[in-house]
Amino acid sequence: MSQAFFAPCPRGLESALAEELREIAARPGMATLAPFQVHREMPGGVTFSGEMVAAYAVNLHSRIASRVLMRVAARGYRREDDIYDLARGQRWEQWFSPDETLRVDVTAHRSPLQSLNFIGLRVKDGVCDAMRERLGARPSVDTVSPDVRIYAHLTEHDVTLYLDTSGEPLFKRGWRMEKGEAPLKENLAAGILRLAGWVPGQTEQPFYDPMCGSGTFLVEATQVALGLAPGAGRSFAFEWLKGVDTRGWQALKAAAQADADAARKRAAADPLEIAGSDISTDLLSMTEANWQRAGLPGEPRLKQVDARFAQPPFAAPGMLLMNPPYGERIAVRGERRRPLDEAPDDGVEDEAANQFASAFATTLKQNFAGWQVWIFTGDLGLPRRLRLKESRRTPLYNGNIECRLFRFDMVRGGNRGNGGNGGSAGNGDGAAAPA
Repeated sequence: MSQAFFAPCPRGLESALAEELREIAARPGMATLAPFQVHREMPGGVTFSGEMVAAYAVNLHSRIASRVLMRVAARGYRREDDIYDLARGQRWEQWFSPDETLRVDVTAHRSPLQSLNFIGLRVKDGVCDAMRERLGARPSVDTVSPDVRIYAHLTEHDVTLYLDTSGEPLFKRGWRMEKGEAPLKENLAAGILRLAGWVPGQTEQPFYDPMCGSGTFLVEATQVALGLAPGAGRSFAFEWLKGVDTRGWQALKAAAQADADAARKRAAADPLEIAGSDISTDLLSMTEANWQRAGLPGEPRLKQVDARFAQPPFAAPGMLLMNPPYGERIAVRGERRRPLDEAPDDGVEDEAANQFASAFATTLKQNFAGWQVWIFTGDLGLPRRLRLKESRRTPLYNGNIECRLFRFDMVRGGNRGNGGNGGSAGNGDGAAAPA
């Protein structure tokens, strides 16, 4: 039986997720094993439909989705009792038993109802009352580590109930145990990589992250290049739901494992040109540990160096992608942070950021001619600090923080030979246009 699904994602990545879902649907064997159709991009996610095994495939292969939610029911509402009635009218026992623990989460957009907590209680009451009436028992609530998660989403006039097929959020791949301060979530990093053009079949160019932190971009970029399924090292909530298609799930995992084995053999014979550096040796150690936990081949190419003095790690130009720390003293990333009562005021922070940006821009112009530079940051004025003109800016959100993904094209040769009659820049071996 065909089901309707919703895959939420970080804001700004809806189109990237839709493109990724279409690629998953087109994978070899999917038309027979787990066919599905991608439908609409919506604020915060993408809808698709297919058999339940399609949800297994998206959980296994999607790098950008936060979860995979199965739509159970929807209706219009005017008050909380309407939502209770909808929950109570569903046959939840076809998916789980009263022995499983339960959690209900509620999101809303322009809902006239005041308390999301009360709505969550009414949904929970509806589910529990339905199971008690039919089976004589009800599930217990566990808000920390539930067996089953139910989501209710309210718009101005309608409510939709979803059953979660993922469990832990999909950005939790199972490999990142070591992390630095404010780490970038893996699915946001994967979406940024896709927006920058690092997609399957387009990963032959060198890749470099000069502020790699705990290695999120490096691990995600390597997994994309090798075609490794991001969910291969973890479990999912659908595995414990009633009626799970065990044969279909095992076939999906077997195909993903065969692809991974072949990719690792190719990488051993022809190593990928993917490298990172950071000023902090502690963060580089975290990167190495995360690389090994992710099951990636060989050792990561890492170097301890201040980004202001970075050199290209490969002979040919390629893609430079970074997420510099913002909201902290960027120039001294490797140092222990000062206590709040010793921290400099905002003016000193701003000056330090400007000094770092100026030095780093010089490094880009002098050392990275021909490279395509992508910077993801919450500092919306970064191009002004760098005194470079971006060729593209894409609005994104890191949680609730408004961010931008800036692209700078470091022009090889700085347009020499034009006689000073135009061109983007002429102040080094490679430059973007000055801001």
